[in-house]
Amino acid sequence: MKKIQMVDLVSQYTKIKDVVDPSIQEILESAAFINGPKVHQLQKNLEDYLNVKHVIPCANGTDALQIAMMGLGLKPGEEVITADFTFAATVEVIALLQLTPVLVDVDPVTFNIDVAAIEKAITPKTKAIVPVHLFGLAANMDEIMALAEKHNLYVIEDNAQGIGASYTHGDGSKTKTGVIGHVASTSFFPSKNLGCYGDGGAIFTNDDDLAHTIRGIVNHGMYKRYHHDVVGVNSRLDSIQAAVLDAKLPHLDDYNNARRNAARKYTEAFKNHPKIVTPSGRTSCEGICDTCDCHVFHQYTLNLIDVDRDALVAHLQEKNIPCGVYYPIPLHKQKAYEDVRYNEADFEVTNALVKSVISLPMHTELDDEQIAHITSTVINFIDNN
Repeated sequence: MKKIQMVDLVSQYTKIKDVVDPSIQEILESAAFINGPKVHQLQKNLEDYLNVKHVIPCANGTDALQIAMMGLGLKPGEEVITADFTFAATVEVIALLQLTPVLVDVDPVTFNIDVAAIEKAITPKTKAIVPVHLFGLAANMDEIMALAEKHNLYVIEDNAQGIGASYTHGDGSKTKTGVIGHVASTSFFPSKNLGCYGDGGAIFTNDDDLAHTIRGIVNHGMYKRYHHDVVGVNSRLDSIQAAVLDAKLPHLDDYNNARRNAARKYTEAFKNHPKIVTPSGRTSCEGICDTCDCHVFHQYTLNLIDVDRDALVAHLQEKNIPCGVYYPIPLHKQKAYEDVRYNEADFEVTNALVKSVISLPMHTELDDEQIAHITSTVINFIDNN
């Protein structure tokens, strides 16, 4: 059996090296390292893939989220609502811009932001909502957009884990995540479903004026060299990373399908186990349906019932099976983001999930033998402890 890895980027690379290597060599020979033709090519191809008017590449996913908020002109002290159960970057950029982060609980089935909790948290100071498509599952965008319209709020999608997922609207139409809200950010960190070989990110929007503003922000506020029209930052995607991403983009749907197939095999192995709750698609889905495209399984995360999660983590590590706990501490309990306004009763789901979730290896190269070994090891531990 091949060594099990949380993410197997080497095996993935070997399948596309005949495209990646010449593209990188071309950049080395042209020295078009910053804002070169490969960046513009990736931008156009991503716009076509997502069916969005504007893709603005940048240096990383955290920058992308921060720049999206800068482009909207949010002012210090204004409130931005987001999920308590997610990676810190989402709330980090809110605080960096001197906005006021407002953390709310998540849905116990999807782990995505709870729409009822959003509505409860809205005040006259609220200006934006940041739904995170957590672990690759599309958030409840119809209800979030309706709520935003009702209260005249911006919606900034955090699509760092969800690129390639489709959201099915109430009328049956489908839209890629990241192009439903007013603006969105994504990360191209190497382990993402579409990842480069360093850091990278992008902002998506259908708003022409907002796109123009953001294009200036990412490049020191310049539209014309040495003319700084807006306050900006230095956040550009380099050409080598763009070349890698452009080589991977035609395979993204296949990559996501491979992840879904691995997820189905995991779920089948754990089926009906009384102490294991497996992930699914939307709240209305049972299991992972054959046409499932609302989930791209950036992570495959179990919710354990009456199991010593930390002991299971230690056991898997002893057996050389990598795993992850995303996330072990709620954001509202992180020292940097504590706030006397928060009431523990409002975070019932998140406070439970941080003690019970575990993410298993998930990537495009998982094979049946590895999945069988991982699942049997998990089940044997739970059944004997």
